[in-house]
Amino acid sequence: MNEIKVGLVGFGPAGSFFHAPLIAATPGLRLAAVVTRDPAKAERVRATGADVVDSAEELWDRADLIVIASPNRTHVPLATAALRAGLPVVVDKPLAGTAAEAAGLIRLARERELPLTVFQNRRWDGDFLTIQRLRAELGEIRRFESRFERWRPVPKGGWRERGGPGELGGLLYDLGSHLVDQALHLLGPVAAVYAESDVRRAGVEAEDDVFLALDHVSGARSQLWMSAVAGQLGPRFRVVGSERTYVKWGLDGQEDRLRAGERPDAPGFGVEPEEAWGRLGVEGDVRAVASEPGAYLDFYRGVVAMIREKAAPPVDPEGVVAALAVLEAAKVAASERRVVSVPQPGA
Repeated sequence: MNEIKVGLVGFGPAGSFFHAPLIAATPGLRLAAVVTRDPAKAERVRATGADVVDSAEELWDRADLIVIASPNRTHVPLATAALRAGLPVVVDKPLAGTAAEAAGLIRLARERELPLTVFQNRRWDGDFLTIQRLRAELGEIRRFESRFERWRPVPKGGWRERGGPGELGGLLYDLGSHLVDQALHLLGPVAAVYAESDVRRAGVEAEDDVFLALDHVSGARSQLWMSAVAGQLGPRFRVVGSERTYVKWGLDGQEDRLRAGERPDAPGFGVEPEEAWGRLGVEGDVRAVASEPGAYLDFYRGVVAMIREKAAPPVDPEGVVAALAVLEAAKVAASERRVVSVPQPGA
């Protein structure tokens, strides 16, 4: 296979700002066709050299790989159809609305002997990669604080804010999919969840201000904030270890650069300026530490290896099932105002 032809479902922010540029910059991949019925988006797609089609079914004969970047509620049915058509699949987060649905997709992929992975791109944020590099200096990580906060007092509209529960909108499944994934990737399984979930803005149906507290099986604790109504932002990360603490302000810059039209394979694309570096140490002995370069392209490089070399997927969907179980528990915890236990595999 000289090149892997990619069929992309959806050309909203996820498809146009993330997937399409990353696919174009990854050796071995070619964006062959995109599903969109929006005339303005169709023109942008044609400018990339890809075809425009009206339905996902039209991709089955045009593509070697399907990437699903459509609204959250469509992820499971579209991934199911693509797998049944005999095609490898990349699904944007969240993979599904429930852990059971996600497990069903994994079973189907195994039955068909097809690769399946999930676009959890925040695993390749430079600051998160830096935390992993610093583990030995931090010592035992006892508390992991992580925030995705924004100041958007006026709603933008759209299904993410106005859709009901069936749309899987709101911050829990949007930003929470990233924050919980990072917490589990760093600190392992979660035993119990406490959650607070609120709708703060008029005209919004889905939660826009959320807090999660996770008790990990290891004894570590994670506190996760996601908000659209934070007038002053907290630190992106505060990681408290037995030996040192790491504090980082500001978001990884890859998303802003992609939105600005920069190529993700440009020299220095993921490099963070020195003034944005985090700080490591203890009271009276704190130093700035260089951030690891952000590396979203590594996800799609892993996709190429997954297909051509039968390598492990860049994101194991089994781990995403565990994260969805945490999100489900968080919904119950918030609605019932109690701590909820998370079932452990094999228990």
